[in-house]
Amino acid sequence: MTKVIVAGAAGRMGRRICEMVRQHPDLTLSAAFEQADSPFIGKDIGEVVGFGPLGVTIASGLEAVIEQGEVIIDFTFHKATMEFINVAARYGRAMVIGTTGLTAENLAVLRETAAKHFPCVQSPNMAVGVNVLFKLVEKTAAVLGDAYDVEIVEAHHRMKKDAPSGTALKLGEMAAAGLGRNLAEVGVYERHGMIGARTDQEIGIQTVRAGDIVGEHTVYFAGAGERIEITHRAHSRDNFARGAALAAAWVAGKPNGLHTMFDVLELDSF
Repeated sequence: MTKVIVAGAAGRMGRRICEMVRQHPDLTLSAAFEQADSPFIGKDIGEVVGFGPLGVTIASGLEAVIEQGEVIIDFTFHKATMEFINVAARYGRAMVIGTTGLTAENLAVLRETAAKHFPCVQSPNMAVGVNVLFKLVEKTAAVLGDAYDVEIVEAHHRMKKDAPSGTALKLGEMAAAGLGRNLAEVGVYERHGMIGARTDQEIGIQTVRAGDIVGEHTVYFAGAGERIEITHRAHSRDNFARGAALAAAWVAGKPNGLHTMFDVLELDSF
């Protein structure tokens, strides 16, 4: 059994991760922690999540529990994630990172640190369906080519802090890869006023924030006289949490370095 430490365990996502870890036959929830000012510190994570006493007390900070587990699952905030990476490196603990809002610089640091110190699965979205979507978008873009405009619309709950979502950015990157473009050069994230006609190369990514939407992503391939729409809708956070549990079971014992959900799900040949 692989021992798992869950970051931000009392949060909305953290609770679902704890539940999915508990359900996985090859994992055990060995530790949980929160930020120092959390009112849940000192409480049993099982009682907080709702599946009864588990004997795992929510601690204050990662270092308080780092020796109790083998894999850290982190879906918190990009600044906190970068601190956890340093702790994981010192102790040689594997990580599963689903935090969004990581910058290119953050990812470069993660890639370099993981290569030297620990195995890590990192993805902006760990749902199995979304990772299949990533591959579908890349292949669809490659087949349709420059004759079709690519637009991405994402919608999330009103509390989400980053925009566009990490999933939408990844979809843009996959479409760009299929078309032989660089998203950093052709991505368009806002349109307002007299902007002129759409260019042939641009990939649009637009954001909706409203209510309690868990997560929706639609990729439009629009050509002359027709369009293709590929949509993924998340009905609960369990899909993301279940993927994180799969990644935690997979990453234990793997070589140091940065891995993706494509590796976990064996989608690279898809």
